[in-house]
Amino acid sequence: MRVAIIEDEIRASDHLTSLIERIDPDARVVAILDSVKESLRWLAKNDTPDLVFMDIQLGDGLSFEIFEVVDLEAPIIFTTAYDEYAIKAFKVNSIDYLLKPIDEAELRAAIEKYQTLGEKRQPQALPDLKQVVDLLSNQYKSRFVVKIGEHIKSIPTEDIEYFFSREKATFFAAKDKRNYLIDFALDRIEDLLDPKEFYRVNRKFIIRHEAIDDIISYSNSRLRLILTNPPTEEVIVSRDRVSGFRTWLDQ
Repeated sequence: MRVAIIEDEIRASDHLTSLIERIDPDARVVAILDSVKESLRWLAKNDTPDLVFMDIQLGDGLSFEIFEVVDLEAPIIFTTAYDEYAIKAFKVNSIDYLLKPIDEAELRAAIEKYQTLGEKRQPQALPDLKQVVDLLSNQYKSRFVVKIGEHIKSIPTEDIEYFFSREKATFFAAKDKRNYLIDFALDRIEDLLDPKEFYRVNRKFIIRHEAIDDIISYSNSRLRLILTNPPTEEVIVSRDRVSGFRTWLDQ
């Protein structure tokens, strides 16, 4: 089975690749594509893969835009950070969809579904792109799913105090005083959050209103934040974000 992965998060594509190879040792990932543009270029020059795993929102647009240019005949399994109720609005006859972080048992079931359908699979319908764009433009994540050992936990966004990056990984600090590893870069998280509730204060922190205990003037016209659940390092509002931060506070 030749598999193509369309995914712009390196950690997510690496995780998916390892799971696919563990579930089906005969599977071969022939391409990992991180944008609409790269996907179109690769699909134009290569044979159609047997199966495509496709993230919905890529750095340069929605993966659905690929269907407007290429008549993609391969079956698709969508991978997404969006909640189930949102996915049901996408009028696409895909094999399946998986919520991130990808669970091995759910991935195994999706691959088995693909193998069972075989030649019975019907052609895929083009989604209503306007509906999808409107939905993704107005929908902010209401919860994040995390793995804790062998367990999976769903944490509402209102229980999250801040997101932060450390040593090339991304975490969030929750009201239960624990830090949870998540499979998103801060740039992507910033797009998924309600900007009225969260603000990106620098390249390493996205903060929720309620997490701020005190704000102190700092050198070079910056601000230092004291958080109710303080991290191990200082949280400084970078100089170029101070004006926007003040406006955000005054909403």
